[in-house]
Amino acid sequence: MKAKNNLKDLLLYLIVGGIATLAEWGIFRLFDAALSVHYTFSTVIAYLLSTFVNWAAGRLLVFRESHQSFWQEILKIYLAAVAGLLMNLAIMFLCVDLLHIGEMLSKILATGIVFLFNFLIRKLYIYKKREETPLVKKK
Repeated sequence: MKAKNNLKDLLLYLIVGGIATLAEWGIFRLFDAALSVHYTFSTVIAYLLSTFVNWAAGRLLVFRESHQSFWQEILKIYLAAVAGLLMNLAIMFLCVDLLHIGEMLSKILATGIVFLFNFLIRKLYIYKKREETPLVKKK
């Protein structure tokens, strides 16, 4: 049953990830191509804004049973996002500056790699269900 729920959550998170990814790529493209902002700054801006989109969509579709305050939850989301952002920037640097891959293609690769990290950190840490402890311990 737990494996089935995990698979269901992952599939729903794919939808959440898709929504956040479209937001991230659109924001990245706007800043990088349309406004000529350097790709590192475009990556940071897009990642931080899409993190909020990811949180909101995730709460609506996947992690509906959070027992945390808004501020506690959003703080955890953005702390995890810092790790994801650093991964994102490292991948972008590797792809763009070292491998000379185009910026948008590099952004797509980085997003795919960081997606799984984001799901796992939310599932295993941020929204980990509290284990019910029995009132009387069995001997």
